[in-house]
This record gives sequence, C-alpha cells and structure tokens, in this order.
Amino acid sequence: MDDADSDTTAETDADPDTATDAVRSVDDISTIAVLGAGNMGHGIAEVAALAGFEVFLRDIDDDLVRAGYDRIEWSLGKLAEKDRISDDEADAALDRVTPVVDLAAAVGDADVVVEVVPERMEVKKDVYAEVEAHAPDRALFVTNTSSLSITELGRETDRPERFCGMHFFNPPVRMRLVEVISGADSTEETLSTVEALAERLGKTPVRVHKDSPGFVVNRVLVPLLNEAAWAVHDGEATVAEVDSTTKYGLGLPMGSFELADQVGIDVALHVLEYMHDQLGDAYEPCPLLAEKVAAGDLGTKSGAGFYDYESRGAEIPTDEVREEVRERLLAVMANEVAGLVSNDVADAEAVDRALQLGAGFPDGPAKMADDVGLDTLVACLDERHAKTGAARYEVVEHLRDLAASEEGLLEEKAEAADDVGYDTLSVDRDGGVTHLVIDRPHRLNSIDVDLLTDLDDALTACEEDDETRTVLLTGAGDRAFSAGADFQRVAAELDSRSVVDVSREGQRVFGRFESSPLPVVAAVDGFCLGGGLELAACADLRIATRRSTFGLPEHNLGIMPGWGGTQRLRHIVGEGRAKEIILTAERYDAETMADYGFVNRVVANDSLDERALELARDLAAGPPIAQAYTKRVMLRGRDDTDAGLELEAQAFGHVFGTDDASEGIAAFDSDRDPEFTGE
Repeated sequence: MDDADSDTTAETDADPDTATDAVRSVDDISTIAVLGAGNMGHGIAEVAALAGFEVFLRDIDDDLVRAGYDRIEWSLGKLAEKDRISDDEADAALDRVTPVVDLAAAVGDADVVVEVVPERMEVKKDVYAEVEAHAPDRALFVTNTSSLSITELGRETDRPERFCGMHFFNPPVRMRLVEVISGADSTEETLSTVEALAERLGKTPVRVHKDSPGFVVNRVLVPLLNEAAWAVHDGEATVAEVDSTTKYGLGLPMGSFELADQVGIDVALHVLEYMHDQLGDAYEPCPLLAEKVAAGDLGTKSGAGFYDYESRGAEIPTDEVREEVRERLLAVMANEVAGLVSNDVADAEAVDRALQLGAGFPDGPAKMADDVGLDTLVACLDERHAKTGAARYEVVEHLRDLAASEEGLLEEKAEAADDVGYDTLSVDRDGGVTHLVIDRPHRLNSIDVDLLTDLDDALTACEEDDETRTVLLTGAGDRAFSAGADFQRVAAELDSRSVVDVSREGQRVFGRFESSPLPVVAAVDGFCLGGGLELAACADLRIATRRSTFGLPEHNLGIMPGWGGTQRLRHIVGEGRAKEIILTAERYDAETMADYGFVNRVVANDSLDERALELARDLAAGPPIAQAYTKRVMLRGRDDTDAGLELEAQAFGHVFGTDDASEGIAAFDSDRDPEFTGE
C-alpha cells in the first residue's frame, strides 16, 4: 500500500451554514428520513424509531416500502417476545414509522436525511439531485455508503459542509458500530452532531477523519480477504487451511472465505475493485474472486461460494492452522492499520475498536500485531515482496519506523491502559462497591484466556483494596452478561497449553470469586450461558432482568461444562435440577431460574443497574469479618456438615470478639445503623 493515499484530503474550514434554523446539535433532531427500505434501510429506520425519533421510510414503490415496514414490525415483535422491549414500546416504535413512496413527503420535514440506496455512485448522485429539491435547508444529509467517496457525494448537494458518512453495520438493530466519516468539506459541527445522533441511537461512533476508500472496517477486512484468496490462488494454502487459521489461529469469528460467502463475494469484489481504482495496485483483486462471481457462486445468497450451502455449508477444521498463513494475514492487516494511522484517517485505538464492534474481532488488528511483534511482520512483508514483487507487500513507512524503534501501533495507548490495568474489563468504584464489567460486548462478553487473567488480577486488586467491601460483576451492554466461552480464542491458545489446563485455569479463577472473603453480586442482563453461567454460579447473590436467558448448552456442541458447572450448579439448585439444565442443554428464563433457586431476584429490564448497585451497597455496609467467615464456613460445609459446624463454632467465637460485633450490638441497642470497620 502506498504510504500516502492520493485520494485522501484533509478537512477544510468550510463556511458554516448560515440558515438560522439549521440543525446544529442532536437536540435539534426530531424527524429522520430513511431513503431505502432494504435490509439496511429498514434496520436503520427501526433503530431510529426505537430511539424516539419520527421516521419516514421511503423507497421507489409500494411493494418495497411495505416489505421494509413489515420487516420492522416483525423485528419489533421478536424484540418484545424476547423481553428486550415491552409490547407497548414495540407498538410505540412502529407508530413512529411512516412508510411512503413520495420523496417530497419523506424528506419535506426531515432534520436528517439518511441515504441507504444501492451502492453505486451514479444511483446515489441521482437521489441527491432529487432530495435537494424537497429537503428543508436546515437538514443534515448522511450517506450509509460502505466505501464510496463522501466528498464526491457531498458535492452533489448544496450543503457539502453539512454532509458526512454514517456507516451502519448489518444488522443495524444488533450491531453497535457506526463509522462517522468526514468528507473534505464536512464541518466539525456536522460530525459532532452525527456522532451524538449515533449515541442517541444506542450506537458507538468511531470517527473516520478522512474520506478514504473502505474507511476503517472494510479497509482492513477487504485486503484480508484478498490476501486469503491470493494464498489459495497461488497454491500456497487451501481454503480449509486459510479458514482454520483465520478462525482458530487468529481467533476471528469467521474464516475469511466463510465471511466472504456471508457478505457476498460479488459485494467484496466490488469494494475491492473500487479500492484498486482509487488506491492502486496494492489492492489488485485476486482472480479467484472474479472467477467465483463469473460462475455465479456468490456465497450463501446463491447457495454456493467457497462452500456449498445446499449440502454441508462451511465446515472449518480446527486442526489445519498454519503459522506461516497466520503471520502473512496478520502482516497485511498491520500494514493497513499503519497506513490508516499515518494518513490520519483514524488512530490505531479507533481502528481496533471499529474492528471489534463492526467485525467481531476479539482483539483489534493493532493489538494483535503488537502482540506478535512488528519486526516479525515487517520481515514477513519484505520477504514476500522480494519473492513476488506484489505491491500489496510494500511496507508502509510508519510500520517500518515503529518496528525499527521497537514500538507498537498501540504503544502509547498500551502504556495508558496499564494504569487502568485490563484489556477485557472496565472497573468502576462506588464507595465500598467495586464494579467489574466484562467489556467484550462485540463478542457477547464471551470468556477467553485474557479475560480469565484480567478477572484473576482484578479480584486480587479488590481483595487488597481496603476500600472495597463488595464486588459487583456485570457484562457490558444489554445483550449478555456472558454468552459463554470464546471457543475461537480458547482454541487459539491450545498450541501452548492443553484443554485440561484451560479447564483447570477457569475453575481456579472462577473459584476465587466463590471463596473470596468479599461478597460478590452477579447482575445478569441478557444471555448467561455456558461459561457465563459457570461464572455467575460463583457469585454469592444473583440478580437478573426478566429478559435474561440462562443455560449450559455444551451438550449441544458435543462437549460438557468445564469451568465448574457440573459441581457448583448442583450445590445451588440441587442435583436433579442441575442434571436437567446440563443434560437437556435447554435455555431457561429468569423466572424459572429464580424458581430453581439460582437467581435471587428478578427485576424489570430497565432497573437492573439501580437494583444491583443497591444490593451491592447493602452488602458493602455489612460486617466484613462476619461476611468472610460466613462464606468460608458455608463453603467448607458443602460436602461435610460436621466439618462445617465445627468451623462455624470457631468462627462464631472469633467474630464475637471483634470491634464490629461490639459496634453492631451497640447500634442495635441505640436503634441506629451500624458502621462496620472490619476490625
């Protein structure tokens, strides 16, 4: 890749909009027009309606508009069925969507116009020519293009300074990422407003500072796919080896070819051809992709692509990982990240966040590259360039400089992160409550070896902190406490450790929460499955939203619980219930798990944070010494009641002589709340 993209231009200080009623902040937005009712369009319209905006959904004929509207109604119904929203909220959101064909009716009162028409420059330009005739002067225009030039599209309008990219990911209702892309003329006011709009929609915006083909996510994913195709085309690897390496060697959610089939090989090829045209020979499409498209093998939508979906589908072996393929693919990604950073398109941290949220990467490509070592990846690129002469292996100077200086793409960010301490957890303290949040929402907070390490370290920090009285454990987002083990990441670790070792490590770390002297509360919202349930089982108390779902689905995968589920669950719900949950591999709602004794409290979907913190604060106000001994005694007496009773007597004698006991008795006599100090 050329180190300086010829097509990228810096933001200019365009004259601000002079209209007195122009949209200048998210507070000025109440009505959104969505142009295009296809998969992306109706999804964006649904997201906007759920966020409380009035939405006009428009397409070119009644059938298309009605189909989009019907999909919104179906999706809202499924969300209500799963208790993600109430029936009233679903009805209210649908009432806010108005399906129309007439363009003037769609955009005439819009504060924001979101264009989601087919990904062809001439089609989009034609739409904007029409929109300008009917949209109010105050409106912002945004395009959902995944790769086309924001600058070129913006200059088709009379408001290029109030035009930018707003790239949602499919499906918009579920995917958190929105790339907010600056055109050459976009003002900071426009970009900030659109970022705030994305947040109001419940999304995480990532700023793309320059109009560069592929933006961030596609700029990494498409060359990754192209390199995978070249490896097969040149006879250096098989499809099975590449996808095994991608999925189990790199730990990505899908194999490269599996992902191409899902996206559509024709779509990937179109984006690659555009990047090739704009950026040069480093993006020359592999002939293998064109051959697939010419044969009509486009992926899942045609029934066949790199895999045959009319028979077995994508069956990816776990044991065909090849280190040289892993290094090659990672080197290409690192080169792309370095190019984005050096051209001020996005910083490395933003690139990682975008790939995690938009593509489900467990770690971002910058972190993955840093972990391997940039010098190793530069050497790989140089070796391949010397061997093939291919432009895609030309090393970006920024990457070479970082490798020579022994720095990483995330060097500065990594140092800052060390102060906080964790890659997979976020930590918040509220008085005596330390709140540990599993922060992998892009992977449904699934558990890998890095998270086990962070949980281990975080609990140690809590136990060594004199201010921490209670640990509150939750998952980021509202979709999952934790959906279980991250099998791709765990499998990637098996070169250096055995499955038995990983099982023992999970048992040890989870067991520390069970045996910790600190009370532990698990607050569950969404999925609590597999390893997530095994972790929750180690908490002292569990509180869950009504929409939460529990289960140990391992038997559906031909495996079994390996992080304590076979033992700890039976102590909580009894052996019969535990066998039912494990052997049937079914999913259970929160009320059922409360009936079984696993969940202590079931609360409304929107009150978990408040109720969980309230419970944790109550425990934090309790007597620390008595709490610690109570946990120890109960754990000791699980399988030996006599031993537990003896330990209880000894502990009672010890606790009775503490200052906390004196304070508790004095407070009782004085009819006041005790103030325990742990002494």
